[in-house]
Amino acid sequence: MSFEEYAALARQLAEQRRAGEQHAATESARRRDLHAAVDYLQQRLTAQGHRLDQLGRSIRVDQPPAGTAPGSPAEAAGWPGPPSGSGSASGSGSGAGPVTAAGSDLSSAAGSGPSAAPGTGDGGPDGAAGVPGRAGVGAYPQLPAGEARLALPTAVSPAGVGVPPQRAAAVDPAVELELARRMADEADRHGQQAELLAQRPALLPTWSPLARAVAVYAACGAAAGVLVLALVLASGVGLVDGFTLGAWICAGLPAVAFFGGYLVLGRWGRPAMVTGTPPRYLPLGFLICFLLVPMAYCAYLLLVRGLR
Repeated sequence: MSFEEYAALARQLAEQRRAGEQHAATESARRRDLHAAVDYLQQRLTAQGHRLDQLGRSIRVDQPPAGTAPGSPAEAAGWPGPPSGSGSASGSGSGAGPVTAAGSDLSSAAGSGPSAAPGTGDGGPDGAAGVPGRAGVGAYPQLPAGEARLALPTAVSPAGVGVPPQRAAAVDPAVELELARRMADEADRHGQQAELLAQRPALLPTWSPLARAVAVYAACGAAAGVLVLALVLASGVGLVDGFTLGAWICAGLPAVAFFGGYLVLGRWGRPAMVTGTPPRYLPLGFLICFLLVPMAYCAYLLLVRGLR
C-alpha cells in the first residue's frame, strides 16, 4: 500500500468518525428534546389531573368504586372448580384434572377400543359416571382411533401454537408525543368548558345575579300574594278574624316570602364553582317582599270595589 492510499484511507476513516460523532450528537440532542417534551407533558397531565379532581370535588362528583378486573384472583375464586378427587386425574392438580382425564380416555379409545368399565379401577368415580342415575354413561365420549388422533391435539394443545407472532410496527416517539400533546390540548379545552358550566347556577343560568334575585323574590312575593287572597276569602266566610288577617298580610307572609327567596337563591342560585359567597341582595329582597304582599291585598280591595 502506497502513502497516497494510506492517506486516503485515513481521511476516509476520519470522515466516518466525524460523521459518527455528528450522528451521535444529533441523536443525543434528539433524545434530550424528547425527554424534555415527555417531562413537560407529564407535568401538564399531572396539573390537569389535579384540576379535574378539584372540579369533581366542587361539583360533588365522586369517583366510582373500582370494580374487580376481569380475570382477577377475586373473580377466579368465585368460579366453581372441578372436583378434587376425579379418578386418575387427581395427581396432576385440580385445574388439569378434566383435561388429563380426557386425554387418558381418548388414548385408551385409540389404542384398545371401547372401555368396559366407566371408572378408573381404583374405586373412585370418573366424570359423568360418578353422577347418580348415570351409571351406564362413560366419563367421556369415546371416539374412533382416527378421530381421536385428530381431536387430541386440539383438546390439549394451547391455541395459536405454530402461528408466528406478528411483528410490532415501528413507533416514532415524536409522533406519539405530538398526538399526546394534541389530546392534552383537547382535554384543556373540555376542562375550560366544564369550568364555565360549573360557574353557572342551576337556576336561570344565563341571567345576571341581580336579575335572578329580583325574579326569585318577586316569584316568592307573588306566591305569598296568592296566600293573601286565600286568607281574605277565609276571612269573608268567618274562618279568620281581622287581627290575624292583618298580621299575616303585614308581617307573616312577607317574612315567609323573603326567607323562601333567600333559601332558593342559596340552594339553586349558587354556582357549583364560585369563590366566596354569591350575593343574595337582602335589602332588595326585603323591600320586594314587604311591598308586594300588601300591594296584592290593596289590588284585591280595589278590584272588589271596582266590581261593585
